[in-house]
Amino acid sequence: MSASLRELRGAAAIAGVATFGCGEAPGFTDMELLARAAAAAVADAGLKMSDIDGICTASASATMWAMPVIEYLGIRPNYIDSTMLGGSSFVAHLLPAIHALQSGQCNAVLVCYGSAQRSATFGRKEVVASRRFLDPQPYEMAYEPMLPLSAYALVASRYMHEFGATRRHLAEVAVAARGWARLNPEAFMRDPLTIEQVLESRMVSDPLSVRDCCMVSDGAGAYVLVRADRARDLQKKPVYVLGNGTAVWNRQVSSMHDLTVTAATQSGKAAYEMAGLTAKDVDVVELYDAFTINTLLFLEDLGFCKKGEAAAFVENGGIAPGGRLPVNTNGGGLSCVHPGMYGVFTIIESVRQLRGECGERQVRDAKIALAHGNGGTLSSQATAILGTQETL
Repeated sequence: MSASLRELRGAAAIAGVATFGCGEAPGFTDMELLARAAAAAVADAGLKMSDIDGICTASASATMWAMPVIEYLGIRPNYIDSTMLGGSSFVAHLLPAIHALQSGQCNAVLVCYGSAQRSATFGRKEVVASRRFLDPQPYEMAYEPMLPLSAYALVASRYMHEFGATRRHLAEVAVAARGWARLNPEAFMRDPLTIEQVLESRMVSDPLSVRDCCMVSDGAGAYVLVRADRARDLQKKPVYVLGNGTAVWNRQVSSMHDLTVTAATQSGKAAYEMAGLTAKDVDVVELYDAFTINTLLFLEDLGFCKKGEAAAFVENGGIAPGGRLPVNTNGGGLSCVHPGMYGVFTIIESVRQLRGECGERQVRDAKIALAHGNGGTLSSQATAILGTQETL
């Protein structure tokens, strides 16, 4: 870790966050959802849209997404980042934005995402078809797998074979997420869920059942990043970026060197080193849980337990409310919201927890949060460590 990166620890803070349309938002387009969340996040920071001179955004439905977003919001930014790494993009956007802020290129960066994937006429099948055209994976597409689901099912099968985990362990992840969702008024799926119900639910790609998979929802999320000195003068309690790292090792799941080890080992190491912290220092964890196997892998790769031990770690409500580690406290992509790219929501929930704004699901005395994004088929990984004023 270079000295310059360590010097960026706490140099920027998230001053505003917002969501909009999470669950079902019929009648809204992707852009309209994004704009509502963006306006609310800017207002939450105590700023005006005219104060925004930097923007980070990405979308699975458009290759030049930043341009219509800028036009629609009516801003003229000096800093633009539309790097598309899948669902991890909005966590990966942090460090480049911090560099831009520190250089003086801009003063307030808006990171935003919106998708009407559940309600839109242009639905899931069309999105998958377009991805096959724009993002060919020749070694896999010839067999017409159910991607991304079948890729994660392959990983789950290998993990279960190698470490003796069972479908019951995967079910623990889904039930824990639902337990948190039941405490979150914004969560889309709040009905009770048991281990038995997960195990008995419809199988969609062995060993993953429908309850092992994230929902398909509408929704938008946004946050505003400013320099730390400015954040102290704004209306909400600042949440500081202590560390951030991004890593990509592969695009196709068939190109992974080890199906049980992800690039989160690299992104997490970089984030921890920049923050000067370890997993033991983290109070609350927000992981990209597109599938139940993700949570097991990321708990290990980010240092919360050793490789092969996550199954035991989550047993008996280990990551549920009242468990040993609060994980996905909003309900995650499994039960709260998942409009295609979930990463921005890991940041938003982390900020809300560190501000103490989470009501029944609030983690007591939370000072350090880890937010982790995943993109593609375990293809891109981005980790952020966030902290309150006391952690600087």
